[in-house]
Amino acid sequence: MSAARFTLHRLAARNSQSFVRSTQVPTPARSAVACFSTATKTLHQQSNNATARPSTSTNDPETHFGFKNVPEHMKEAMVRQVFANVATKYDIMNDVMSGGIHRLWKDHFIRTLAPTPGTKLLDVAGGTGDIAMRFLDYCKDTHGDNSAQVTVFDINPNMLEVGKERFSKTQYHSTSQVSFMEGNAENLEHIPDNTMDAYTIAFGIRNCTHVDRVLKEAHRVLKPGGRFMCLEFSKVENPVISKAYDIFSFDVIPAMGQMVANDRDSYQYLVESIRKFPPQKEFATMIKQAGFTVMGQGYEDLTFGVAAIHSGWKL
Repeated sequence: MSAARFTLHRLAARNSQSFVRSTQVPTPARSAVACFSTATKTLHQQSNNATARPSTSTNDPETHFGFKNVPEHMKEAMVRQVFANVATKYDIMNDVMSGGIHRLWKDHFIRTLAPTPGTKLLDVAGGTGDIAMRFLDYCKDTHGDNSAQVTVFDINPNMLEVGKERFSKTQYHSTSQVSFMEGNAENLEHIPDNTMDAYTIAFGIRNCTHVDRVLKEAHRVLKPGGRFMCLEFSKVENPVISKAYDIFSFDVIPAMGQMVANDRDSYQYLVESIRKFPPQKEFATMIKQAGFTVMGQGYEDLTFGVAAIHSGWKL
């Protein structure tokens, strides 16, 4: 389709009842929602007289952005812009739409990681520092450990500034336990091989253009015995709950986006992007193909599969 005509459609309004409060909007995904308007403007400016190109073009392949296709080379810039737009306010809607349940998911995520004293963590797409803070707090509270270290890695400097500000108000601000690094998860070029004990990415991998490259880079930087963990929205299998979740997602979330953020279309994109991410079994297979060893099925469903924790070991 022509990039110049790239627009976000709106689904017809449907009567519905509210879904359970355990439905949640992802943290980094919240970071991904506001870019659609900016991206559309950029595409229009760069493609005034463009004609439609098939997605199979070898010169300019396309990738998904919600339910729409965009030129692959433009997605990174769109994601960068989105993080810049919402860096200082993106947590608010997460709490409003999830009733705070995303906080419980993240707490469980760190307990599942169960870091030991001295663990060296790379937290990718973690700009605002909420996973990193939980990691350091867990090490301190559980082990009395102040030797654990975390590198907060994010593609957008605005998000990293929010994380730095958050940490500046804590006991960790004057220590060497936390550092910040800007870069692309698909190319961790400044991180040597076999240097990290753990790698986490929470609600961020879906924003990446090439998920397979992200997984391969995660495998490369981990030490033998290191653990990869991903918290991401997933697929609800129960048909009754799935139907209710769809109603909540496509009717309630965009309406709340309009009411709270005056931005319905971006939230429409958000729920579409969730549906485009691979379901649990497919993503677990991708993790195996990147070289990781998974235990059992390789994932744990949270809240009926609204989200899932994926785990793999570099052995």
